[in-house]
Amino acid sequence: MVSRECALATRRDFCKSAITGVIGSGLATGRLTGLHAANTQAAPCPMQLGLVTYNWGKEWDLPTVIENCSTTGFAGVELRSTHKHGVEIDLDDSQRAEVAARFADSPVMLVGLGTACEYHSPDPDELEKNLQETREFVELCHDVGGEGIKVRPNGFPDGVPVEKTLEQIGQSLHQVGEFADGYGVTIRLEVHGKGTSELPHIKTIMDVADHRNVVVCWNCNPQDMAGNGLEHNFHLVADKIGTIHIHDLRADQYPWGKLFKLLKAANFEGWTLLEDGKPPQDIVQAMRENREIWNQLANE
Repeated sequence: MVSRECALATRRDFCKSAITGVIGSGLATGRLTGLHAANTQAAPCPMQLGLVTYNWGKEWDLPTVIENCSTTGFAGVELRSTHKHGVEIDLDDSQRAEVAARFADSPVMLVGLGTACEYHSPDPDELEKNLQETREFVELCHDVGGEGIKVRPNGFPDGVPVEKTLEQIGQSLHQVGEFADGYGVTIRLEVHGKGTSELPHIKTIMDVADHRNVVVCWNCNPQDMAGNGLEHNFHLVADKIGTIHIHDLRADQYPWGKLFKLLKAANFEGWTLLEDGKPPQDIVQAMRENREIWNQLANE
């Protein structure tokens, strides 16, 4: 295990050398990247708007992702794995350095990497495969200067008690959270999956995980309104929320005004990342329109 302080120092050195080698020595004093590093080019507001490349940036290469975020006022991006940007665990050292340099030379922060890693399978080999892939994404995120990786619960397997599955997911999160802590990378649990997206279950998982480096990625699901309602469910995990996945704000499928009031009341100071499964005909224009609505919601 690499110590947290050593990992962060190594990360700074890595990003600095990447900038020097790929873009030029003039960028060697560019912004630091990492969990606690300052981003001198990011907007100073408590909440920030970013993009998830699922599915609005699915077909964009990395320079296009950065350009489109920059021109529309999106300050950061979560790169969803398997998409055209190509930031994947098979990148070699020079390719990782190039990714780090591209972000360092832009006003856009790499908020993190979106993975499909999941820990619900009762098959020990399948579970270990996902744990190992998570570790590899943590190392990739560290090398390219990202802040965290997104993982997910993905439903309950047939024939396994719900409590056992929740316990296994929580224990797995503690394990990868401990590993990632040494690299300055946060583990973000997306509120996801049939059954597992219910907030009482997410709370149970997080209680088992019990690690400072494991946080919730609130996903703006219809299930958020179930049971005792949005406010109650929000407060079940409010102290663990690290990032927010919002959707197209031009639609009224979710009580956006109420959510933003809850976030502000909770003094949330993180990323709200636009993730939507239905790409519009003109994605860039849709991003501009969402930015205007987001400004209104964030400043009401």
